Amino acid sequence: MTQIVEVTKAAAIHVREMMRHNEEEGSFLRVAVNGGGCSGLTYGMGFETEKSSDDIQLEQHGLQILVSKEDAGVLEGTQVDYKESLMGGGFTINNPNAIASCGCGTSFRTAKKAGTPADC
Repeated sequence: MTQIVEVTKAAAIHVREMMRHNEEEGSFLRVAVNGGGCSGLTYGMGFETEKSSDDIQLEQHGLQILVSKEDAGVLEGTQVDYKESLMGGGFTINNPNAIASCGCGTSFRTAKKAGTPADC
């Protein structure tokens, strides 16, 4: 079975640093899909203190991760990484289910879910 979401070690380290900085230790990392963007779907990540009955809980590199059952099919096989460069750093998301993305690189769609396209 394919992992729903893989958070790399580099991403997990950076998320834990953000949790410490924002006094969110012990929270979950929510990885989500929202409607919007010019291609129809956008990614979301944030901290949550409670798990709902509709959530799938994962643990990777000491990080507790939540994905809703509704988003799981769209995110299956997705990798969340953190990359550093001379121009700074940031999270990158590689989703094998994405069949199209917008020119600005912030939204996508899959063969099974088009989302709700809007302006970038």
